[in-house]
Amino acid sequence: MITKLIFLIREFFFPRGCALCGEALLDVEEAWYGLCQDCRKSLSGETGERCSGCGKPLISEQGRCLQCREEENRSGERSCARITVIFPYTGQYRRLLGAYKFGKNPALGHFLEEKIRSAADSLLPPSPTVPVSAVLCPVPPRPGKIRKTGWDQVEYLAKLLERDKLPVSRCLKRLPSRSQKTLDREHRLTNLKGRFIAVKKIPREVILFDDVITTGATLEACAAALKAAGAERVYGIALFYD
Repeated sequence: MITKLIFLIREFFFPRGCALCGEALLDVEEAWYGLCQDCRKSLSGETGERCSGCGKPLISEQGRCLQCREEENRSGERSCARITVIFPYTGQYRRLLGAYKFGKNPALGHFLEEKIRSAADSLLPPSPTVPVSAVLCPVPPRPGKIRKTGWDQVEYLAKLLERDKLPVSRCLKRLPSRSQKTLDREHRLTNLKGRFIAVKKIPREVILFDDVITTGATLEACAAALKAAGAERVYGIALFYD
């Protein structure tokens, strides 16, 4: 509660307003999340059947989307057993990520961190007889990113998860490579192969998490590195899907 009050006091003296609608943040919860109550309620994501592979909504397919089936036919079994995605990278959701990632709004991290925790529970629901053993692993940033931009939005979420006593391991390192943003789909799928390496002891079960997924190539490259280093099962979470 003291930490939440600090965010309210900061909002009083240095108001940002709601990241989506700009309205004043009037209570502790609104200041803590960086969103007014109405906007928080509107960020419910999408419902409906999801692909059991990439987690994206299914349109006319059943079980697995066409993209996942094609990639599995081409390259074989995936290293990332299952991926959960939360929000589409469109409209107000796109503005939400922009305010967090580029606006460097730390309050929004509290909202997004809770979504990661919920997604992790859905991937591996806790059981009285089989406790969840998976460790959360942030997708590492490109070399030099933190020096260039001053922070890494995924690493900040990792710190919030640690604060809430969740197991986090930064067991991967990213080697230099071309930016995925500059590449088409075909080259995105191959650009990051072999560009992640294990740098610490690898947990038996790992849940990778990242902010945005497009082709899934980044999570798959990370998962491949983890499994090559000894992980038995790897899952993935992406806050936004494009």
